Amino acid sequence: MTIGMVFLTLLMAVIVGWLLRHTVNVQPWGPEAPTDAAPRAELALPAARAGLWVFLGVASSLFVLFVSAYAMRLGFADWSPIPRPRLLQLNTVLLAAASLAMAACVRAARRGDEAALRRGLLAAGVLTTAFLAGQLVVWKQLHEADYFATRSAAAAFFYLFTAVHGLHVAGGLVAWARTLYRAGRARGTREGRLAVELCATYWHYLLAVWLVLYALLVSEDLGLAICSTTPL
Repeated sequence: MTIGMVFLTLLMAVIVGWLLRHTVNVQPWGPEAPTDAAPRAELALPAARAGLWVFLGVASSLFVLFVSAYAMRLGFADWSPIPRPRLLQLNTVLLAAASLAMAACVRAARRGDEAALRRGLLAAGVLTTAFLAGQLVVWKQLHEADYFATRSAAAAFFYLFTAVHGLHVAGGLVAWARTLYRAGRARGTREGRLAVELCATYWHYLLAVWLVLYALLVSEDLGLAICSTTPL
């Protein structure tokens, strides 16, 4: 179990580290004329980034604990697998497309292309909303097939993983709405570009976490290989 937790912690660290290198050291804005608010803005930029990374660190710890508990329970003899709806594949593609749309938003913000930025943000929002709707449909399919959270540990963990991740996605949509508002109000400013950059970072993180969870959910053998350590 300890080895599994260490492995997953390192995996999350690699994900966060990759995102960190590709966002924290990036300055997509160009030189701007000095204003009275410039010193305060310079202080706000690192604070906003730091706040996001603290949150991602806490979220990563939460997911690592859940996955570690899943791996431990997976080794019990009474584990009863549940079917994995094919819709999960489409949902994964939708979230990946949303992440790509967010990456396009960052490029549009760097170019100062407000029209492309707005289109990218709208596309990301629609795709992400479709992802959440698809996850709810998956829940409905399992419910209609009599796979309830109280029926088996496998079902309980499936609902737990998708629910916790879904809550993080829903929270991201709140940030997305604010970013869409700021992109229209603070056109061409550091504040607007920073909002887009941080929102895109969060979307990449959501995708990375979901890919890990999806891999574990659709392949319990993979979950055992990664997370199991010694026989109970």
